[in-house]
Amino acid sequence: MYGLVRGCGYVALLLIPAALLGSALLTPRGAQTGIVGLEVGIVLVGGIAAVAERERALERLNVDTSGFDRADAIDVLAVVAGTMLAYGLSVHAGLGPVLGSAFVGLVVGLGADDLDGPVYCGSFVGMTSPTLFLSAEYLVGAGFVAGLAYVATRGTFAGMGGKLGTVALFGCATAVVLAGVDYGVGGALQWDSARVVVPVAVVGAVSTVVLSVRLELGAVVGSALVGVVAGAAFPTLLPGLGETLAVVAFCASFVGMSATGRLRDEAHVALAGCLCGLVFIAVTPAFVGAGGKLGTVAFVSCVTVTGTRELYEMLIARSEREE
Repeated sequence: MYGLVRGCGYVALLLIPAALLGSALLTPRGAQTGIVGLEVGIVLVGGIAAVAERERALERLNVDTSGFDRADAIDVLAVVAGTMLAYGLSVHAGLGPVLGSAFVGLVVGLGADDLDGPVYCGSFVGMTSPTLFLSAEYLVGAGFVAGLAYVATRGTFAGMGGKLGTVALFGCATAVVLAGVDYGVGGALQWDSARVVVPVAVVGAVSTVVLSVRLELGAVVGSALVGVVAGAAFPTLLPGLGETLAVVAFCASFVGMSATGRLRDEAHVALAGCLCGLVFIAVTPAFVGAGGKLGTVAFVSCVTVTGTRELYEMLIARSEREE
């Protein structure tokens, strides 16, 4: 039974990015050659990483006989707590979604690192726009579903940047379906904004991995620090554009949360950060107002870069066998 739950978690981590990419294609500008080409490439290369992860997941299921326990229940509640804390800071305290989530991550990362993963995951649910759910019950429900998904996906795509956000978006998307509401409507970024968005994404991703790995602050604290600095600095220094760039930097910080087994060094992180900026532009009109969308963008980018590396290694190994 528990193996079935883990299998469902694996499927959810593939379904949500696919839904986000597919939704972007259905927008009025979705037929643009650049968007179609980018998404086709992501699906083809990312599929390799997904297949490889499936094999790893099956291996773990053969040795994992544990079931839902007290620790899992605590994690579910921690996700719900993170949801409400971030939402309160974002909406009721007026900090906005980036600072609201980042502050929650920073506090829990410094003060309760045994719960930093689930609480930070919940904080992404808490980034949901107040116009999406008119009742707090649905927000709590989104956090609860995300908490269950957090437990179900433990060990699957472990160390992949953006996974927590993908779990959060799964919770929000489920609540949207149950509430029978529509996502918000937002303006699409034009491709010429890439000359600003992509460099910010690269810096955000690399800065996070430097903080988390090189300075040994941990992934949650590293990402949260980038979020706090970007959320405070960009809107002040660049009125108008600054809010968007703060969101971009925070989105890319999730790329930098990747373990070195996934993205080996700063060069791989920078490449994933670059792709993150492009995907961010492509999916801007999709799933507007839902928490976890930024993490899903990062997850798509990390899986694609990982799949590219695995494809390259497969081709090299095949070439060596033929010689």
